[in-house]
Amino acid sequence: MKDKLTSLELKWIVYDIGNSAFILLCTTIIPIYFNSISSAAGIAESDYLTYWSYATSIATIIVVFAGPIFGTLADYKDKKKRYFFISALLGALGLAAFWIPGNWKYFLLLFVCAKVFYSLSLVFYDSMLNDVTTDERMDNVSSIGYALGYIGSCVPFIISLGLVLIGEKIGFSISTSMMIAFILNAVWWIAFTIPIAISYKQKSYIEKQDHVLKQTFGRLYYSLKNAKKDKKIFLFLLAFFFYIDGVYTIIDMSTAYGTSLGLDTTGLLLALLMTQIVAFPASLIFAKLSKKGSSEKLIKIAILAYFCIAVFAIQLDKQWEFWLLAFAVGCFQGGIQSLSRSYFAKIIPDASSGEYFGLFDVCGKGASFLGTFLIGFITQITGHQNIGVAAISVLFLIGFFIFNKVSKME
Repeated sequence: MKDKLTSLELKWIVYDIGNSAFILLCTTIIPIYFNSISSAAGIAESDYLTYWSYATSIATIIVVFAGPIFGTLADYKDKKKRYFFISALLGALGLAAFWIPGNWKYFLLLFVCAKVFYSLSLVFYDSMLNDVTTDERMDNVSSIGYALGYIGSCVPFIISLGLVLIGEKIGFSISTSMMIAFILNAVWWIAFTIPIAISYKQKSYIEKQDHVLKQTFGRLYYSLKNAKKDKKIFLFLLAFFFYIDGVYTIIDMSTAYGTSLGLDTTGLLLALLMTQIVAFPASLIFAKLSKKGSSEKLIKIAILAYFCIAVFAIQLDKQWEFWLLAFAVGCFQGGIQSLSRSYFAKIIPDASSGEYFGLFDVCGKGASFLGTFLIGFITQITGHQNIGVAAISVLFLIGFFIFNKVSKME
């Protein structure tokens, strides 16, 4: 694999290994840790899920506004690398400090900040793809990035999980174990940020002008206007908003959902570790299939698979069912993420990749606003988590029908 990649492609790819450690914690250990803090404060299980959903949604709303603006600013000469490194560094520092707040409200505030900087780093990182590789290699490079991210993030996660499960047996309190786990994953994140932060050179850019802020908003408005005129880009973003919203809602809420149903937390964590392991070969298979067939067909297959996963989750109430769901997610998670990223990179102008990926990441990684809000709101109103989950399946149907139109356009 390494021999087939250029040095710059490989350095770009390894950031997926770094940032994936954070998002894996967000879907596994961190919700359980928050549950322990909120339970100690007398918060009910259903309210815990609601507050976690709202915190994730708030982070997304912030990125909705900040992502396109900073993405547009990053398109100016020599800005993208600087913004990328600062956002990754601040996200990692936030993660390293997760063990400090004892109050559940302060913890959620810190979580929102770290999640926002994580999402912003991806705006800049994804927009680098146009400079790092060629159109012909994008599907493969993007897929390998996700694949290595899944398997690589297992290393700090397994150490963190070991600390949580057996820390007390070797003399660590649970608070000490969590402190070590958070700092370890933050250091991992930064370590895999450095290679591309040093080597990346912005080839496609816009020359800096006077009145930068005014020009930035003007370019953003122009891009939104152009995206609306370019029917293919506009409809893809619309389809992507719905189906990837469902994907990330499942990723963000899976552990919280299982915990609220009373499922064994150790089993949940091990099942999601299996998801990462399964996603590694599955992503590489998608990369190979993209060379032989159209990425449009593969994306549609993945959307339909996720619709079935969401429907299955509605009745989920047993541990083995969660394991089955985790396996199914692993089969399609990397494919739908990587191919969507590379597909979008191929249909947008290179020089404006930052501003377009700002719009893309509003709907993308970390942007599960609609799904998490629906789960939180419907669960709070009805008192039944399963009814909230049912709304997610509708997002995949809407996304599929819109993307089906996109795939037929020239």
